[in-house]
Amino acid sequence: MPTAVTAGPVLFGEADPPPSPAPSPDRLAYDFTLPAGPTGPRVARVITRTVLETHGLGGLTDAAVLVVSELVTCAARLTPDSAVYASLRYGRGELRVVLYDGHARHAHPRLAAACDARRRAALRMLGRVVRAYEGDWGFGEAREPGGGTRMWAVLPG
Repeated sequence: MPTAVTAGPVLFGEADPPPSPAPSPDRLAYDFTLPAGPTGPRVARVITRTVLETHGLGGLTDAAVLVVSELVTCAARLTPDSAVYASLRYGRGELRVVLYDGHARHAHPRLAAACDARRRAALRMLGRVVRAYEGDWGFGEAREPGGGTRMWAVLPG
């Protein structure tokens, strides 16, 4: 027997709730968690494109989509069985993209240097895009509980 679903207005007392403010660049603040597997980069690109276009930052969209894709792809290579956390923020005329993965720093200095070189090589395209936009990027140990690595990029715009 099929189940019927009906919906009606939700009442909030005497008046409806105030409307949400329209999306604008200064209201861009999104966080999302993705699997580090093969679908992660595609999902991150779709989310980033949608968010930036919704907030009126179409001029940064292509560069930001590439930056996010490169960061998520790098994280997926280094922590394939983990999740990655991404953050998109816009303020003071720049887009800040931050990504955390579960790959912890190595205690041995040579292993840490080799791992950093591997990550830097994996992010060559990201570096070129960010430099073309006169931005900045980097990576280092995550200071948050749980450790891992924090990668970031800043795109003026």
